[in-house]
Amino acid sequence: MKKILLYSVLVAGMLSSCDLDINDDPDYPMNDQVTADLIFPAAQTLVASHVGGEIFNNAGFFAQYFEQRPESQQYDALPTYAFTEASDIMSYSYSGLMAGAQKDLKDIIDKSENSADRYAATVLRAYVFQVMVDNFDQFPYTEALQGADNQNPKWDKGEDVYKGVLAEMDKAEQELNDATMDSEDLMFDGDVSQWKGFANALRLRMYLRLISGGVDAAGYEAKVKELVENNSFFTGDVCFSGFADESNKRNPWYETNAMGLTGNHCAAYPLVEYLKATDDPRIAYGLSVATATNSYVGQLPGGKINTRSAKGNSNLWMNKHVSGIDYTKAATMPVYYFTQSELQFLISEVYLKYLNNDAQAEAAYEKGIDADFASRGLSRTAAFDSKIAWSTAGSPDEKMELIGKQKWVALFYRDHMEAWSELRRTDYPKYVTLTDAELTAIAKGENAPADKYKAGDLIVPWQNDMINPVGDKVIKRIYYPLSARKYNSNTPQSPSLDSPVWWDKN
Repeated sequence: MKKILLYSVLVAGMLSSCDLDINDDPDYPMNDQVTADLIFPAAQTLVASHVGGEIFNNAGFFAQYFEQRPESQQYDALPTYAFTEASDIMSYSYSGLMAGAQKDLKDIIDKSENSADRYAATVLRAYVFQVMVDNFDQFPYTEALQGADNQNPKWDKGEDVYKGVLAEMDKAEQELNDATMDSEDLMFDGDVSQWKGFANALRLRMYLRLISGGVDAAGYEAKVKELVENNSFFTGDVCFSGFADESNKRNPWYETNAMGLTGNHCAAYPLVEYLKATDDPRIAYGLSVATATNSYVGQLPGGKINTRSAKGNSNLWMNKHVSGIDYTKAATMPVYYFTQSELQFLISEVYLKYLNNDAQAEAAYEKGIDADFASRGLSRTAAFDSKIAWSTAGSPDEKMELIGKQKWVALFYRDHMEAWSELRRTDYPKYVTLTDAELTAIAKGENAPADKYKAGDLIVPWQNDMINPVGDKVIKRIYYPLSARKYNSNTPQSPSLDSPVWWDKN
């Protein structure tokens, strides 16, 4: 209850501005006006509001969990990539995280005499920079957050930001003493061991991306092996919880999309088809049946308009014909930064690829599935287990595909940003390109061509503003924020959406 009350106060007082100036926001309380014990929870609240709101929503479309419902249009541009830098789909989160959360975290790191508070702030700061790099590739880091002393910070290479925050975490950990946290902690209730476990998990996540980016691969391979063998990670999930189904106390994505809008999300075809093909009980978690058929039906990626055309009558493709997203699951859903399930799947990958231990890779794979089912209050079934058994995959690539697809499912309605990042890093699930005729046939009710499409594969959007007619371009990054362009003259020109971030080499 204490966490809920504090969250509601912080939300009401600090999330009112939609146009934050990253250098000087007059609507955001200056740190000398806020008591020290509130600075850290204020930063935690802002991180949750953006990672669990706008970022969660955008990535849900990019990971092909969501599609725009047939009778709504709020997010038409996201699944079809029909947006530009001027569309400004990330300025709110960019400004809120940098002008708000990161300023607070830096203030704690620079001024606090408590090593535990500094350490927790450093770990959360590293997480935020990781998320920003994974969206934009480059990001202001070495010259960021200097206020009036430097209002035009340079944009650093993403790999340098990663290496920088990793070094920060190492230094803060070396400085830890036996101090307990003075700050109110809405994530771990002051448990420093959990912050250490989160830091190690972030190291694992970032090391794997550094390896994928070809940055000192041998050195980081040694580091991931050491991390996994030491197994000093967090327990449970790393998340911001304590939401209640009351005004100003709900999950931020739910507050915007279920309370503030009329319902714009339906299920994407790849997610529905994979859940059905594997007899996955999780299909009922977050998805609803199409009321017209009382069955689960997904909309083809970027397929809202073309599906109507394929059916020959717009009345044959309405909200009732496609599975919706069950918003009620999200009202009190935590905002996840690192699930136990994702952690176990990463551990499985390390055992498979770098430690040459198939038995341990399988054990971690099973733990990843178990952790996700437990988090949803569900139980596995024999039918499901037979479809996703480790033994059904033979080669290392087939096992990585199994890990990748189960990780993708486990991150649905949990951590969409990580789902989008991981599918870009690993290429699992992979994208396939189907012809207009093949997509039209699927829209009419036929099965996808078995020689080209396997359940769970992602599909290059049918309506795709990066290439027309259907091509093979997919979104791999976000345009730089318009607010950065407005306030920082050193903001680079945005590359195209299909230009990969630095660690996406596959």
